[in-house]
Amino acid sequence: MLHDALPVERCPWDWSVPTRIANARVRGIRISTALGDPPPVDRLVVCHGDACAPNTILDDRGRAAAHVDLAALGVADRWADIAVACESLVWNYGTGWEDALLDAYGVIPDRERMAYYRDLWNST
Repeated sequence: MLHDALPVERCPWDWSVPTRIANARVRGIRISTALGDPPPVDRLVVCHGDACAPNTILDDRGRAAAHVDLAALGVADRWADIAVACESLVWNYGTGWEDALLDAYGVIPDRERMAYYRDLWNST
């Protein structure tokens, strides 16, 4: 919903791989050289930046009502959010929910992108 609603061309913030790696280095975080070679961008969107399950508020009917914790919001490949959202399902609800989320989003699992963006998330 967020990825389809916010206009990339009007977003002033960047959450791209180079920016995330540069920000991590400024904070003294060592980044694996393997993360310097990201997969090609699938689709640029305005990413949440912390797409964990608790950061999406649901209404009484179970529909998305709002997003919170938008401090890292910025333009990036949609898989940066998708990968973290899928990993968050495991943290918050246990295994077995990833395929349901990917189906609802309307994408075929891209294991390479998901692994890369999970590694980046866990490194930065």
